[in-house]
Amino acid sequence: MASRNQPTYADRISETLKAKAAEEGLQTTADRYLAQSPQCRFGLQGLCCRNCFMGPCRVIEGLPGKERGVCGATASTIVARNFARAVAAGAAAHSDHGRDAAHTLLLAASGKSDFRIKDVHKLRTLAEVFGIKTGDRKHEEIAADLAQAGLMEFGKPEGPLALIKRAPARRQKVWRDQGIVPRAIDREIVEIMHRTTMGVDQDYKSILKQAQRCALADGWGGSMIGTEFQDILFGTPRPVLGTANLNVLKKDQVNVVVHGHEPALAEMIVLAAQDPQLLERARAHGAAGINVCGMCCTSNELLIRHGIPIAGNSMQQELVIVTGAVDAMVVDVQCIMQGLAAMAKHYHTKIITTSPKGHMPGAEHIEFSEERALEAAKAIVAVAVDNFQHRGLVHIPNDEATPVIAGFSHEAIKYMLGGSFRASYRPLNDNIMNGRIRGVVGVVGCNQPKCTADGANAELVKKLISQDILVVQTGCMAIASAKQGYMVPEMMEVCGPGLREVCEAVGMPPVLHAGSCVDNSRILIACTEMVLEGGLGEDISDLPVAGCAPEWMSEKAIAIGQYFVSSGVLTVFGIGLPIDGSQEVKDYLCGGIEKEVGGRWAIEHHPAHMAEMIRAHIESKRDALGINVKRERKLFDMAARRELQV
Repeated sequence: MASRNQPTYADRISETLKAKAAEEGLQTTADRYLAQSPQCRFGLQGLCCRNCFMGPCRVIEGLPGKERGVCGATASTIVARNFARAVAAGAAAHSDHGRDAAHTLLLAASGKSDFRIKDVHKLRTLAEVFGIKTGDRKHEEIAADLAQAGLMEFGKPEGPLALIKRAPARRQKVWRDQGIVPRAIDREIVEIMHRTTMGVDQDYKSILKQAQRCALADGWGGSMIGTEFQDILFGTPRPVLGTANLNVLKKDQVNVVVHGHEPALAEMIVLAAQDPQLLERARAHGAAGINVCGMCCTSNELLIRHGIPIAGNSMQQELVIVTGAVDAMVVDVQCIMQGLAAMAKHYHTKIITTSPKGHMPGAEHIEFSEERALEAAKAIVAVAVDNFQHRGLVHIPNDEATPVIAGFSHEAIKYMLGGSFRASYRPLNDNIMNGRIRGVVGVVGCNQPKCTADGANAELVKKLISQDILVVQTGCMAIASAKQGYMVPEMMEVCGPGLREVCEAVGMPPVLHAGSCVDNSRILIACTEMVLEGGLGEDISDLPVAGCAPEWMSEKAIAIGQYFVSSGVLTVFGIGLPIDGSQEVKDYLCGGIEKEVGGRWAIEHHPAHMAEMIRAHIESKRDALGINVKRERKLFDMAARRELQV
């Protein structure tokens, strides 16, 4: 846990601005965390129960008289309920994001918005997955049917989710055998809330089984719909060069920081910032232009499609205001701290909320809707332009912004490995089998003040790639590695020799930026592609892969972690997990569940130990596949060659 003596941030630019805030008497997230310390141990262990008003109850396992809540609930029941509710909340957040993407696609198909279809190939491919006829039909007709089918996934009365058929056949059988095939997305979330209401489900395994089904409805449902539909609307990412860190702000330009998670608004802000009238208006106020940059997962969405610079991740959202250079911070939903409004009062920055789901005291609200998208975006940018003249002193650290290569969707990886005519995961599988690449790890999730922000990620990722393990990242951890310079070819010098050889041959960095946190579904599809390519087993659980969230904080991370576990992947969390209050639940999630679904949770606080745990797991999977057997190189003479059968 964090102490007053350790740095809050792993990068010098952020520490500089944190010190500036302290000099000006302003509180940041780190200050508020320390003011709340020590935090309630019951809450940290998942042992608080507020599900009825006979409590709140705080249970202590093994202590007579304190072992049960007022209703008789045990520690295992309470911890399982709280864990499941976190899964439901996380699944609701990402799946609601997916619902909005489906709604936007429907409006685009009917010509009722400013959005248009950009990836026709993905539109047709996904339509076939849903069983929608394509043929010579117009793109708009297909898109309308696909959008309606996507929206039905949230509330259809019967049948499994359509997209689970994308998983390997063996994985689908595991889900059927365990009774966790996800049905309608909203149904799974509602059922968790019902089951965990006082007096309903009181068997921890039964509760956690529903948590699995809900998480799968997110990963293979809501989140996947969000990612795929956004690609259809805004374009499927391809490798693109950008820059990252707080110094992407421009002293002589209007700075608009777009913060949140849903890219529809951000896409229109980028267009509005290029409007000739707004640019002329900016020049009239003395600005050289309009600079758009992103914060948190919105920044990932803009980076992977346009190369728009990243200002920072979640723990830097207050510091970007401390520069005094932000004329407007435009926010939509998720991970937006209420402390922003208080921080902005000390500067000229306008905080503009845009979603009907997210309002903030002290902020200006300009509601964004897909029907009038560009109009709303221009109104928002105009507020920033007019605010430029009210700037005070500006302090943007003069370090150079870090370059980053991003945009590694599963399609882009497939293309890079095989080209236009032979796009395939075959080269990746072959290089895993021959040992140049030992395995693949998804390092994802948030950052937070309980540790040095981005510090655990930096140490973990460096250790993994030094051991020939390819790293794929999304969300705030992707931004962390971008700032630390891990996503450029120059990082090859710290790679293991095998990984370096492959990356240099293919022309990609050893750490791949795959998008925002909702885009973890890209990793599920990539794992499926590896299975289907052959040679690495018949299920995701056979692959030498792992998932990791070294600095997580959001309930979304728990939902993501659970859908990876239930898809057959070892998933390691740093910081802790609120299940320590029940040894029974902990033993099940970190052990027993593996016998049922092939994946499990693990908790490890130290990044070096985390890396070693992951490496050992990957080597055990390689052993099970029989690909760790060393083969002697043999030079064939002509007689031996004639004996070969092709």
